[in-house]
Amino acid sequence: MYGLDAAFTCLTGALWIVLLAAYRLRVARFGSFNSDRVIGIGGTALVGQDIMQATYWAIDPIVRGLAAVGVTANMVTWAALALGLGGAVAIAGGMFGLACLLATLSTISDILDGQVARVTSSGSARGELLDAAVDRYTEFAFIAGFIVYAHESPVLVAIALCALLASFMISYASAKAEALSVTTPRGLMRRHERAVFLILFSGLQPLLGPMVHARWPALPESSVFAVALVLVAVIGNVSAIQRFVRISRQVA
Repeated sequence: MYGLDAAFTCLTGALWIVLLAAYRLRVARFGSFNSDRVIGIGGTALVGQDIMQATYWAIDPIVRGLAAVGVTANMVTWAALALGLGGAVAIAGGMFGLACLLATLSTISDILDGQVARVTSSGSARGELLDAAVDRYTEFAFIAGFIVYAHESPVLVAIALCALLASFMISYASAKAEALSVTTPRGLMRRHERAVFLILFSGLQPLLGPMVHARWPALPESSVFAVALVLVAVIGNVSAIQRFVRISRQVA
C-alpha cells in the first residue's frame, strides 16, 4: 500500500516541480506575475507571496478556459467540496499520498472558484457564503478523517482536535472582527497556510513515515503527518489568541 500511496505523492510533487520551474522561466523572461488577489492576501513567514503568485499564474489559463466553456464559480466550489471529502476518506483509510493529491486539487479548486467569479463578473454574496461554508467543511473533514484513522491513539486524537480548534478559532476571530466593524488582525496560520502544511506533510507521510517508524518503533506510523498537526495546533492557537487580543483592544 505504501508503494502505491507514495506514487500519489510523487505525482503531486512532480506537478508542483513543473509548475515552479515554468514560473521561474516566466520570471526570468517577463518578470514576476502580480495577482491583485495575492497582494491583498499577503504573504507571511510561513507561506511567501512567490509561491502564491506562481500558483495564481499557473491557474490563470484554466480560469479562462473554465469561463469560456460556461463552468460557473459555484460548480468549481462544489468540485472543491467533493475533492476535499475524497481526501478525508483517503486519509481515514491511511492513504496519505492520495489524500495529498486530492487535497491539493481541492485547494486549487478553492482558488479557481473565486477567479472564475471575477473573470465572469458573477461574484455574489450567496457564492461567497457557499465558498466560506465549503472551506470549513473540507478543512474539518480532512482533520476528522485523520481522527478516524488514529482513533486508537488518544494522543494523536488530542493533537488533531487542537489543530481543528486552531483552524476554527482563527476563522472565527476574522469573522468576529468583521461583525464588530474593526480591522481584521493579520497573523500566522491562515487557511492557505494550514492547507500547505497539512497537504505537504500528508505527502511526506508515505515517503518518510515507514523509515521514521522503523528507526523509532515507539513513534506512531503517522508521526510525520502528526508534525503538521502539532504545528497547526501550536502556531494556530497562539495566533488565534493574539487575534482576539488585538480585536479586544480595538473595541475597548
